[in-house]
Amino acid sequence: MTFSFHPCAEQELDKAVGYYEECRSGLGLEFAEEVYAAVVRIAAYPKAWTKLSKHTRRCLLNRFPFGIIFQVKDSIVRIIAVANLNRKPGYWKRRVTH
Repeated sequence: MTFSFHPCAEQELDKAVGYYEECRSGLGLEFAEEVYAAVVRIAAYPKAWTKLSKHTRRCLLNRFPFGIIFQVKDSIVRIIAVANLNRKPGYWKRRVTH
């Protein structure tokens, strides 16, 4: 299964990597690796994660307060958001396609 990022999700990832790198050298890379590991788990087991709606699911990261919001269509995992769990819930819903 392949994956792609919504442009806003890609921006969220870049912003979070930058933030964590400012906090501590190397932490941004650790965050990026954690996101990538989550995407690999999602691609391997797309139905294993918490349903947020009929077509949308969320995978929580292990070390960071983020969740990967995604949809699966035609064997493609579409990352809708790299969501900071402390941010307003549901802000990403306008990105969802049905």
